[in-house]
Amino acid sequence: MATIAVIGGGTMGGGIAQINAMRGFDTILYDVDDETVNRSLQKIQATIRKGVELGKTQPADADSALARLRGAARLADLAPADLSIEAVPEKLDLKRDLFAQLDTILKPHALLATNTSSLSVTALAAATRRPEKVLGLHFFNPPHLMALVEVVRGDSTSQATMDAGVAYTRAIGKTPVVCKDTPAFIVNRVARPFYGEALRLLGENAADVPTIDSLVKTLGFRMGPFELIDLIGLDVNFAVTQSTYNAFFHEPKYRPHPIQQKMVEAGLLGRKTKKGFYEYP
Repeated sequence: MATIAVIGGGTMGGGIAQINAMRGFDTILYDVDDETVNRSLQKIQATIRKGVELGKTQPADADSALARLRGAARLADLAPADLSIEAVPEKLDLKRDLFAQLDTILKPHALLATNTSSLSVTALAAATRRPEKVLGLHFFNPPHLMALVEVVRGDSTSQATMDAGVAYTRAIGKTPVVCKDTPAFIVNRVARPFYGEALRLLGENAADVPTIDSLVKTLGFRMGPFELIDLIGLDVNFAVTQSTYNAFFHEPKYRPHPIQQKMVEAGLLGRKTKKGFYEYP
């Protein structure tokens, strides 16, 4: 694979694009308009330059990475890609429509990957004429720091596509974990009770947010559940929880909590809005 297209310039998409450019791939970052694309590229540039200032990145490596990265506000501009990685909001219809368009734009050999946290890779593949070339590549936040990538096999994903996904994941310096197309895959399925029980404790007034986070961190976790939700974004966390709950036909242990819905409706989304369970001046 020589050229990677990343669709979606948010926290996840921008981070994935940064990784690819730093690892030597020609990278195209797509979003809906030029202003959004430019904002995402500026954020990536600032992050890479920060690495230079901290002595973690050589100036020449930073310059080379930025030269390999370009933006696009038209899907047609992604035609040269050998692999596309979708990182748009967790809405099945939105993703299916995107995959159908990419299927007509990308070259026949190109692979289509989704960074979905919980939606069905098989359902997304069904929107294309190449379901055997569709897979999940689920990165974790922040992508440039987290080592794990879930490589997800849809019902129609070929072995050749899985092998390519694993090889690509290693080529960008990540640790691949192969899993089946089950609701929430591995990590997010394990993580739902981590968030859910913390929210239930808060809702029952068993303890406040800092106390629950502090107690959890004494067990060896680097972040407490509320700190982590703020980092991920309450809207993203709530969407994944809803998706998992529905996928398991309302299994009680995956049930969302009213606190999540109330905060999302109020626009208290965590770090990206400067206020969630904590404030971020």
